[in-house]
Order: sequence, then structure tokens, then C-alpha cells
Amino acid sequence: MIRYEINPPRVIQEKVLSHKEVQNSLNKIKKRIFGISKYCNGVHLTDSVLGIPRISPITTGALIRNDGLKINITASLRVRDRNLISLTQSIYDAVLLGLDGLLILKGDEPPEGPKDSKLAPSEVVKYFKELGFGKNLDFYLSIPAYPDFDKIQKKMDVAPTGFVTQVIQSPEQVFRIVDKLKPQGFKIIPVIMVPSEKNAKSFAMLGIDYTKYQDRFVDFVSEIHKSTKDVLITSPNDFKSASETLAKLKELKRK
Repeated sequence: MIRYEINPPRVIQEKVLSHKEVQNSLNKIKKRIFGISKYCNGVHLTDSVLGIPRISPITTGALIRNDGLKINITASLRVRDRNLISLTQSIYDAVLLGLDGLLILKGDEPPEGPKDSKLAPSEVVKYFKELGFGKNLDFYLSIPAYPDFDKIQKKMDVAPTGFVTQVIQSPEQVFRIVDKLKPQGFKIIPVIMVPSEKNAKSFAMLGIDYTKYQDRFVDFVSEIHKSTKDVLITSPNDFKSASETLAKLKELKRK
């Protein structure tokens, strides 16, 4: 599966945005998703990246589903600023609204308000799997691109559907994870960022030199996809390059 990551629209941008402003942003996002769905099998919706309030990814996913788009839809769910009551509501919503899976993660620290609920993503997955939600949803946990397997043992013990990596720098990172975790039945979804000037700031924040694979990016993704059969393409500031890359990947798969 080839997935594409989308950030739902912000609801605050220096000020609280009007309903019309948010609706216009949402319509733009939906248009992008429908356009890019020609080239990928799934979309993943993030949950208030950098702690900045955005439309719920579950709500966004439901609106896409209601528009008749037949594509795998997953969403991130932050635990940093939620309690079990609000998490239960969100997970029930995901089931009722037809989403396929949830990535349970800590989430970035918000700029304002309470900083941490003290809930651990692995404990949340365990809790909801024991309640039976694993029958209706795939549950994913995040891991580093080069994990210490002893340190992520607790995450492995709760038996999520699989793991979503942080941004990958080399196929060898993925091969190492696959060799360790795939034989245990876990799905592996490597996150790969599109190398472009518009995404340069994001790469710099992660300390990744994208020029190493910039000129062979489609082959880079294809090599990783052969190992996992599943990748998540992210391009936070460059939709055009992401769309072009996904079109090339689809064309390559046809050959």
C-alpha cells in the first residue's frame, strides 16, 4: 500500500478562524485528497502537529468517506492532551465513521494549556484492545527510524497491528526493522519525506540530508516498498512534488 499524509486545516492561526475560513481550507484539503487518490491506496490524517489546534483527523476522515472516496483512511490520535473518556469517544467515532486504523502517539507538546496527560501510547493501545476495539480498527504505534528493540519491547508486548516509523533516511534502516519485527507478525509502515526545497526546513529540523537520495527518490521509495509492501509519503510543504512523485510510483508499478 502507498499512503499519503495530510494535515487537516488549522482552526487557529494568530486568531480563531471563522467557520467560512475553516470550511474553505477543508474544501481545499478534500480536493487535494481526491486528486491524489488516483495515485495512492490510502491517506493518513495527522492530529494537531506541533500542538497547534486543527480540525479532528477523525472528522476529516469521515467527511472524506461520506463523499464516497473508497480509500484506506487512517488517523493519528494524540494522548498527551486527552484522558480515557475523550479517547474512548474518539475511538468510538473512528469505528462508527468508517476509518480503517489509528496511530496512537504521544503528540507534540502544545504551546498553551496542560502539557501532559501522563498516558502512554502503548498503555492506551493495550486498554482499547482489551475492550475489543482491535476487531474494528487497526492500531499502530510509532517507533524511531533506528529503534533500540529492547526499549520498544513494551510496545511490542501490547501487540499493535504494526508500527509507523519516524522519517526514514535509508533503506537499510527499514530492512533492519523488517528483519526484527515482520516475522513477529507486525506491519511496518516507513514514513518517507519527499525531498524538495519547500520541505528543506522540515528535513533540517530532523537533521536529515535529503540530497543523498534526492536524484533517485522514486527508486529509493520502491526499494523500501518492496520490503514492507506499505509506505507513508509525507510532504508537509510541497503538495505538487508529492503528487508528481506518487504519479511516478504508480506508473512504475504498472510496468
